[in-house]
Amino acid sequence: MSDSVSKVTGNKPVFSDNDPQDELFTLNLGPTHPATHGVFQNVLQVDGERIVSGVSTIGYIHRAFEKIAEHRPYYQITPLTDRLNYCSSPINNMGWHMTVEKLLEIEIPKRVQYMRVIIMELARITDHIICNGILGVDTGAFSGFLYVLQEREFIYEIYEEICGARLTTNIGRIGGFERNFNQTAFDKIREFLKRFPPVLKEFEELFNRNRIFIDRTADVAAVDAKTALGYSWSGPILRATGVDYDVRVNEPYSSYDEFEFDIPVGTKGDVYDRFMVRNNEMWESLKIIEQALDKIEREPKGIFHADVPAFYLPPKEQVYNNMEALIYHFKIVMGEIDAPKNEVYHCVEGANGELGFYLISDGGRSPYRLHFRRPSFINYQMYAPMSSGMLLSDAIINMSSLNVIAGELDA
Repeated sequence: MSDSVSKVTGNKPVFSDNDPQDELFTLNLGPTHPATHGVFQNVLQVDGERIVSGVSTIGYIHRAFEKIAEHRPYYQITPLTDRLNYCSSPINNMGWHMTVEKLLEIEIPKRVQYMRVIIMELARITDHIICNGILGVDTGAFSGFLYVLQEREFIYEIYEEICGARLTTNIGRIGGFERNFNQTAFDKIREFLKRFPPVLKEFEELFNRNRIFIDRTADVAAVDAKTALGYSWSGPILRATGVDYDVRVNEPYSSYDEFEFDIPVGTKGDVYDRFMVRNNEMWESLKIIEQALDKIEREPKGIFHADVPAFYLPPKEQVYNNMEALIYHFKIVMGEIDAPKNEVYHCVEGANGELGFYLISDGGRSPYRLHFRRPSFINYQMYAPMSSGMLLSDAIINMSSLNVIAGELDA
């Protein structure tokens, strides 16, 4: 019996010497495995080191954000969006603000739009730094992650200068920003444009032509364009398959149609292509930020929000000394201003793909229904099927290349 393999059917052990299914064992990849990049689980059937099949389990940090949002005034929903993809939370904030502005038909000044572009592209860079840096760690190369992490910290210093927060920023407001960018913030942004390119180039030199890294990532988890579109993929992992879909170009918002930048695409849709697409996108983001700074210089100074007193909180000093400002402050905070009845959808190009907000208003103080289209949730659906037949070590770096953020996965 020592040479037999045991399995359990009901409560009765069955022993067999011939059935190949008896060679399989069950492996829980997550929710506490350090390589799962979040609190989610994959129950895998493994033959040696090769995955035969798997089932993905999510919802371990489901926080019912959509239902909570339906009981909050519009401006109080912004902190909820921070907790979706917390690696690039300002993009979530801006996407939500633009959705409400679409509902309210608010016209945003050009200067504010350019300021938003700067913040969103900085956020895209921080997200790609984390994704590609951790992908390097998962393939055994830790140094590259340390090289770029200090630049992410510098971007956080820019956030801190603008809004006082770093990770979950709650940056901006419906109609614009809570305050203007001060000169220190602009100086730090320009300093970042000078200091980041050499670091990014050094990071690329460590990985792009590294024989070990290429052997670990090339032809791993390759997905063709048709399959990716069938699973509603978007963002860098879709572009890695050769599809040049980018919300900033296909459905421009915040004056992105005025900027010149390329959409990096891959050919094989494998882990290496996803890595390269994100690297190239960081270079494009730098170009966009530089253009936005130039455009801001040509706009009237001092404008940082639209003129919408019914939904934009007045400055504190006015609240303390002006009756009209005090009334608006009270009505906004208490949610006493009704929104128009309408149904809108707005999407932005999040770091992981199309981040959308589907909002139904019945004319009340809060959304009647709000749905977040989270790219991580859409992209992750394919993980278990595509892992079938893959080595366990390859499944780890495949997950890393998908950049699954648990907060955005569960919501």
